Amino acid sequence: MDRRQFLKASAAAALLPAAPHLATAQDARTLRFVPYSDVAIIDPIWTNGYSTRTHALLVWDTLYGLDDQFRPQPQMIEGHVVEEDGRRWTLTLRPGLVFHDGSKVLARDAVASIRRWGARDTFGQALLAATDELSAPDDRTIVFRLKQPFPHLPAALARPSALVAAIMPERLAQTDPFKQIPEAIGSGPYRYLTAERIAGARHVYARHEAYVPRPGGTPSFTAGPRTPYLDRIEFTIMPDAATAVSALQTGSVDWVEQPIIDLLPLLRKDPNIVVEVKDRTGMAGQLRLNHLQPPFNNPAIRRVILQAIDQEECMNAVCGGDPQIERGSIGFFPNNSPMASDVAAKALKGPKDFGKLKQELAAAGYKGERAVFLAAQDVPRIALVCDVAADALRKIGVNVDFVAADWGTVLQRISNRNPVEQGGWSCYVTYWSGLDLGSPATSSPLRGNGAKGSPGWPDSPQIEALRARFLTAGDPAEQKAIAREIELQAMQDVPYVPAGQYLQPVAYRKTLTGMLNGVPVFTNLRKG
Repeated sequence: MDRRQFLKASAAAALLPAAPHLATAQDARTLRFVPYSDVAIIDPIWTNGYSTRTHALLVWDTLYGLDDQFRPQPQMIEGHVVEEDGRRWTLTLRPGLVFHDGSKVLARDAVASIRRWGARDTFGQALLAATDELSAPDDRTIVFRLKQPFPHLPAALARPSALVAAIMPERLAQTDPFKQIPEAIGSGPYRYLTAERIAGARHVYARHEAYVPRPGGTPSFTAGPRTPYLDRIEFTIMPDAATAVSALQTGSVDWVEQPIIDLLPLLRKDPNIVVEVKDRTGMAGQLRLNHLQPPFNNPAIRRVILQAIDQEECMNAVCGGDPQIERGSIGFFPNNSPMASDVAAKALKGPKDFGKLKQELAAAGYKGERAVFLAAQDVPRIALVCDVAADALRKIGVNVDFVAADWGTVLQRISNRNPVEQGGWSCYVTYWSGLDLGSPATSSPLRGNGAKGSPGWPDSPQIEALRARFLTAGDPAEQKAIAREIELQAMQDVPYVPAGQYLQPVAYRKTLTGMLNGVPVFTNLRKG
C-alpha cells in the first residue's frame, strides 16, 4: 500500500460518524486551530519552521506590517522620516505599547531586537550590512544611519516570514541569536501561556488585555488595526491529518491550516465548512542538501541531484487527482513572482533518464557515501515529497539512509553540522511560502552566505555578489535581469533543489468570520 492509499484508508477510518461537538459559552470566545505541525521552537528567529512563524505573529508585534498587496505599512511606529538622501531613517514608536510582562515598549528594546533578528534573517542581514549605526536616542525614537540608501528598510522590518522581526524586551533580545530565548514575551495581541503547554499536543494563547491596536486604517494581513476579538486561541496538535478533518466536521476544532488534500472534495460538500486559498503566493517544496558534509559538499554531485528530482511527480504526489489544486514546476523563484524566468524552470522540467543520471553521478565523484535523508512523516505535503525524492535518489545510485521522524525532530536535528556518523544529516524536504521566495532580497534558501545561512549552509560568493547588486538596483528591468543571472548561477552551485509549487487551501467552519488573506493571523477574527 503506497502512502496516498494509506492516507485515504486512515481518512476513511477517521471519518466514521462521530458525536457532534457540544458548544459552551466559552466556545464563542475560544478558537481551536490545527497547525500543520507542532510549535517545537518558540523563538521567532531560531527556526525557519512556519508553525513558529504563526506562533510569532500571535505573541509579537513588528515595527511595520504588510498588507495583502505586500506593501509595508507602519505598525508599532507612528511613522518615519527619511533624511540625508536616504541615509538616515528616524522611526517614532506610537504611545501605549506594553509588553506582556507589564513593562513599556522602549526604543532600546526595538534596537536590541532588530540586531538579534538581523543576525539570522536574510533580509535583516542585508539591512544591518547597510547600517553604519543603529541607536535609540530616547525612549520612542529609533535611528538608522546608513552607509548607503536602503529603500527596502520598511519591507525588511515588515516581512511576516519564517524569521519574524519580532520586538521583544531588551533582556530577551540580548540572548545570543544562535541560542533560544528562555520565554516568549512580546507586545502582540496574544500572550503565550507557557503553563498550559502540553508538549506535542497543545499550545494556548490568551488575549493581551493591554494591547492597543493601531488606530485607523483597514485590517489587511499584518497591517492596519490588529484587533484581538477572541479571548483564547488553542493550537491543537494532530499529527494524523484525517483526524484533524474529522474534528473540523464535528466542530471540535474551528480551523485546519492544511487539510489533507484527498479529503477536500468531501469538505467542499459540507455546508458548515469553507475551503479556500488564503495565501495566493503558494507553497514551494525543496530538497535541502548539506553543503558541509559528503556527499553533497561536491557541487558536481549536487548538479546531478538537481536534474534527478521530478517536480511534477512531487506535486502530483501531494495534490493527487484534485483538479482544483493549482500546481506546477518552478525554477528558483515561484511562477507568480515578477522575478521568475524560464531559465531554470525550463531546464528542470521534463522526463528523467535515471540510467544516464546514475552514470553522471559516478562521474561526478560519488563513491557510495551514506546519505542521511531526514524524512518528516507527520506533515503529508512533506512526507509525500520525501517518498518521491528518496526513490529518485535510490534510482540514480545514492546510498539513502531514510530516517523517518516528526517535523519537530527534523527541525531540531538540522542545526547539527557534524558528519552523519556524529548525528549529522545529508538532506531533508521542506517548503517555503512564495511570499519568502519571490525576490533575491527575501529568499533565505537562495543565499550563498555559508555558515551564516540556513541549514545546508551553501557558500557561493557569486550568488552573494549578484544579490548585493540586486539590493541597490532601482529599475525593475535591471532587477529582473539580475534575478535571471542568480538563477543561472544557482544552476551551477545548487543551493537547494526545487521540488515544485502548489496552492494549499485552508478549511474552517462558517462560524468563523473575518479571516484575512495571507498566512494565518488571528486578529480581526470573530466566532459566532
